[in-house]
Amino acid sequence: MYINKDEELVKEALRELERGVAEIIDQERIETLFKNYFEKGENFYVKAGFDPTAPDLHLGHTVLLQKMATLQKYGAIVQFLIGDFTGMIGDPTGKNETRKKLDRQTVLKNAQSYKDQVFKIL
Repeated sequence: MYINKDEELVKEALRELERGVAEIIDQERIETLFKNYFEKGENFYVKAGFDPTAPDLHLGHTVLLQKMATLQKYGAIVQFLIGDFTGMIGDPTGKNETRKKLDRQTVLKNAQSYKDQVFKIL
């Protein structure tokens, strides 16, 4: 019986990506991206944006960062975006005290801190 190594790698990648996830919205698309990576060496892009409202990444960031690292392992070119303008706005409704308006210098300092932390993971 012949086992296609690429198919096995796609299944392994999907299993790892699905771990801890309730639902993958477009699993067929993800499967195609993995298949193209293993068969043709075609990379794909994954983008995620973060607002530098504090100097440290926190536990809430870990799920997305872990999934980005998994996708990177299986062919994704990860683009970690830092929203400096959105970081300065804070909560425009004024209801959320944890998202206060920040000055540009603080946002840039927080953004650098994010980079220093995240590039140890991605």
